[in-house]
Amino acid sequence: MAAVLASGPDAVLSHYSAAALWQIRPNSRTRIDITVPHCTRSSKLIRRHVSHLSPDEVTVEEGIPVTSVPRTIFDLAATEPLDEVKKLLREMEFLELRDRLSLWDLVERYPGRRGIRKVRSALEGLKDEPVGEQKNPLEERFAPFCRRHRLPLPRFNDPIEAGGKRFQVDCHWPGTNQIAELDGWQAHKSRSAFREDRARDRKLGAAGYSVIHLTWNQLDDEPEAIAADLRVLLGIDQEEQRSGEDPRYYKRP
Repeated sequence: MAAVLASGPDAVLSHYSAAALWQIRPNSRTRIDITVPHCTRSSKLIRRHVSHLSPDEVTVEEGIPVTSVPRTIFDLAATEPLDEVKKLLREMEFLELRDRLSLWDLVERYPGRRGIRKVRSALEGLKDEPVGEQKNPLEERFAPFCRRHRLPLPRFNDPIEAGGKRFQVDCHWPGTNQIAELDGWQAHKSRSAFREDRARDRKLGAAGYSVIHLTWNQLDDEPEAIAADLRVLLGIDQEEQRSGEDPRYYKRP
């Protein structure tokens, strides 16, 4: 906050410092990034960027004036590689850091901006990727399984409130009460873990959620049966699905 105040009344935290504040990218740099509307010198502790930010590109987080998450990613795209831009977008989605001004809005607003091609490419490339972090090989395998059977992609490792507690479930399809737990032995090998899983399922069921458990072997041995059951549980009209008109079946919800 001191760096922002020292840079003038219109200064805001930005770039790598803003990304660290939003927790979408760690920052080990010693200099603090600040954006100001007028040209001014940087210092050993503060790096000042000059840009005229629109009011909808700025917000306040933890009492600090800061560029919005989309604007922060937009700024970093000027210098970061494409893979890093995609990673920033994934983190934004995983943390559900939504903003009234989207990255697509910024693309249209600044068509000639440096890094614009990377932003476009990252946005297009992530259209078909699942939302949320996939933490193990079984979760990584389930997204291709859904695409292959033209099922909607779930949100991975989604936080769910139930019975006064917050649970992180393996897969949840937003807009439905359906949850799928992808059971690998390493994640549930102890008796205490097994009991905790059953208690969690009970609380989720009491809150109105339907929980199914899937294993690696099931995906290998009975993929068609699992896909058919998921269509029923998700309320998918098979005739509509065969028509190929509804993009829910191959894009994220």
